Amino acid sequence: MGEVFAGRYELIDPIGRGGAGAVWRAWDHRRRRYVAAKVLLQSDAHTLLRFVREQALRIDHPHVLAPASWAADDDKVLFTMDLVGGGSLGHVIGDYGPLPPRFVCTLLDQLLSGLAAVHAEGVVHRDIKPANILMEATGTGRPHLRLSDFGISMRKGEPRLTETDYVVGTPGYFAPEQLLGAEPDFPADLFAVGLVALYLLQGRKPDSRALVEHFLAHGTPDAPEGVPAPLWGVIAGLLQPDPQNRFRTATGARKALAEAVELLPPPAPDEDPVEVFDQLGPLPPGFGPQGPPGPPAAAPRGPAAEAPAPQAPGSVTVPAEAVRTDPRGTARTASQEPVTPVTPVTPVTPVTPVTPVTPVATVTPVAAPPTPAAPYPAGSASPAIPAQGPAYGPAYGPSETGSFHLPPPTAPTAPVPAAPVGPPVRAGGRIAPPPAKAVASLLAAALLCFAVGVWALTQL
Repeated sequence: MGEVFAGRYELIDPIGRGGAGAVWRAWDHRRRRYVAAKVLLQSDAHTLLRFVREQALRIDHPHVLAPASWAADDDKVLFTMDLVGGGSLGHVIGDYGPLPPRFVCTLLDQLLSGLAAVHAEGVVHRDIKPANILMEATGTGRPHLRLSDFGISMRKGEPRLTETDYVVGTPGYFAPEQLLGAEPDFPADLFAVGLVALYLLQGRKPDSRALVEHFLAHGTPDAPEGVPAPLWGVIAGLLQPDPQNRFRTATGARKALAEAVELLPPPAPDEDPVEVFDQLGPLPPGFGPQGPPGPPAAAPRGPAAEAPAPQAPGSVTVPAEAVRTDPRGTARTASQEPVTPVTPVTPVTPVTPVTPVTPVATVTPVAAPPTPAAPYPAGSASPAIPAQGPAYGPAYGPSETGSFHLPPPTAPTAPVPAAPVGPPVRAGGRIAPPPAKAVASLLAAALLCFAVGVWALTQL
C-alpha cells in the first residue's frame, strides 16, 4: 500500500513531474475514486504562493483540467484533479507523427473552447504547450482533450510574482510581446495555440522565432507543406506578431475555425483512425479498479459468534431467559451463572423476608406441605406466612426455559399516621389552665391598651 496523505489520499505511483511538483496517481478514500495528485516538491515562499494560486483556480469545463481539492500534511502540500489516462499531445504525436487535418481541427476546437472558459474567468494561462494539453484514453472514438497546468497562470490585474523583465513560460511558445516584457494578456495564449496547431499538423516543434521574423519581413507567408489553405488562414491569424492584428478572443478564433472546416477536403479513404491509448499503465499490486482492498469485515457479534465460556467441572449452566414482566410490572430475567448441583431436598415453606437464591435447573417444584419438613430452632417461633391473593395471578413455578421463580414477597403495609397531639388535659376531662407567666403577660398587655385608650379620650 502507498503513503496515505492527510488521512485521505493514498499515493500509488508517480505519473508525471513538473517544475514545482510531482504528479501521482492516488486513491481518494473519501470519494472512492482514483485522482491525480500534484505534490509540491519545494517549500520556499515563492513556490508555495504559486502553488496556492493554482489550487485556488476553480473552472468547471469539460476541456479544462483544474484543481478540485487540496490538502496539507506537516510540511507537504498537494492538490488533486481528475485522472486523465491518455497522456499528452506529445504522446499522440509520438505514436502517429503528423495528424490528419480534420482530427487537428477537432482538437483545436476543444482547446479554444476550454481556453474561452479560462479567459472568461479573467485568467491568462501563460504556458500553453503540447505537454500541458492532456488526452482522455478514448481509443478510436472522438478525441477529448483537457487543458491543464495552471502553475504560472494569473488573473488580469493581480500583482505579478516575477520581475517585469523576467519571462515566465516555455521557450518556443512565447508570444513576441511576452519577450518584450508586456503584461500578460489573452492574445499571448492565442499565439501559443497557433504554435500548437502547427506542431500537430507537422509532427515537430515549430521555430517560433523564424516565423515571427518571416511575418515581420514578408507578411503572412504561404501555407506550409501539409497544411490546408483554409486551415492555414486561421492559424496565421493566431500567429500574427502584432497582438492588435491577432485574434482577440478564443471565441472569435473558434468561429473562424468552424468556417474553415467546411472548406476542408474530405478525408482520404485509406486514412487510418487515430487511437488515443491509455498511457498510465497497469495498477501496482494491491490496487484494483475499485481501489485498494477495504478493511477486513468485522466478525459478527451475537450469541452465535461467541465461544462458550469454559465451565468448572460438574457445573451446570442455566440458559438465558427472555425478559419477562410479572403482574406487578417489574422485569425479571433468569440468571445465567454456573451453579453446583445439589441433592434434591424436601422443599420447606418459604419465610418472610425471602432471601434471593440462585435458581437450580434440577429442582422440581411441588406444592408446599401443610407442615414443615424440619422444625425451627428451639426457642424461635415460626413466623406467619401471608397467603397469596388473587392479584398475583397464577402460582409461580418452573418456566419453559427451566428457570424457577419464587413467589413475590407480600407488599409492605402502609404505616398508620400518629394521632395529632392536642392540648394538655387534666384528669377528669377538663382542660388545664395556661401557665402563670403567660397570664401575667396577657394582663399587662390589656392594662397598657386600657391606659392608651383613656389617654386618647382625654385628648378629645
